[in-house]
Amino acid sequence: MNLSFEQLKSMVVFAHVAGRGSFSAAARHMGLSRGVVSYHIKKLEQQLGVQLLNRSTRSLSLTDEGRAYYTYCKTITEQADSAQQQMENFKHVPEGLLKITCPVNMGLQIIVPALNVFKRQYPRIELDVVLADQVVNILEEGIDLAIRGAPLADSSLQAMHLAVLQTHICGSPEYFKSHGRPQSPEELSRHNWIIYQLSSGTLELRKGERSFSIRPEGDISTNNAAARTAFVEGGHGLGRIPTYDALPKIQAGTLESVLDDYQLNDIEVYGVFAPGAAKTKKLRVLLDFLKLHYSGLESQRLLNI
Repeated sequence: MNLSFEQLKSMVVFAHVAGRGSFSAAARHMGLSRGVVSYHIKKLEQQLGVQLLNRSTRSLSLTDEGRAYYTYCKTITEQADSAQQQMENFKHVPEGLLKITCPVNMGLQIIVPALNVFKRQYPRIELDVVLADQVVNILEEGIDLAIRGAPLADSSLQAMHLAVLQTHICGSPEYFKSHGRPQSPEELSRHNWIIYQLSSGTLELRKGERSFSIRPEGDISTNNAAARTAFVEGGHGLGRIPTYDALPKIQAGTLESVLDDYQLNDIEVYGVFAPGAAKTKKLRVLLDFLKLHYSGLESQRLLNI
């Protein structure tokens, strides 16, 4: 049986469906409708005379035949992607769309300002910036680069270390006037905290060879870092706040930091991307730009790179 161009397209569609685990995710990634994706899978199964996928209302899984066929379809798709990436790299000026996601407050404070500079340097690269505090599935959502404040947990993805963010324990002058300033780590557990829901829930402090661990508790919690800072500024409790957010408010007198002679765990910032994605010239130049940008003297007072 001769392989038609239409069947080749269907094999690529199948590779994306199998790799992403859903018709919808594959459709979003390829810019197709779910109906078109479904058509290609049905047509491919008819041509092969085998069932490739087990379908239910809630799940999708590969049949034995599907697993065997996916190996070949994945290879074809990866080779086509590599060829496309190589052609992009031959271009003197990088171009194309980059879809980026990052936490809201970090995005507004340090990522978007950096992208402003990047866009002026690379005007032919289009940017789609999604600010969201929740961790998104970058494969399902077609994200080129996710900025995350934690080490890489998913081994199917790749990551580049970009920066280290320092943090401070902060409260408002009004809060300290009413509740006193903690003079030691042991006193922190007696204070009310603004709980940031996406943090680990444990606060680690170190001084010399001594270390302390507390679990902050409080009557206000939020999943948004900017809201956390606003509640701390409003005098409702203590919060662990990144330097880039805390410093302007400390200078303005609306926040004060405590226990500055103790070291807190830093926030490690990574750029996370799909395997092989950094081979594209547009993503490569962005990663290199961000790495260089945060090593600059202007950012050095806020970021230890």
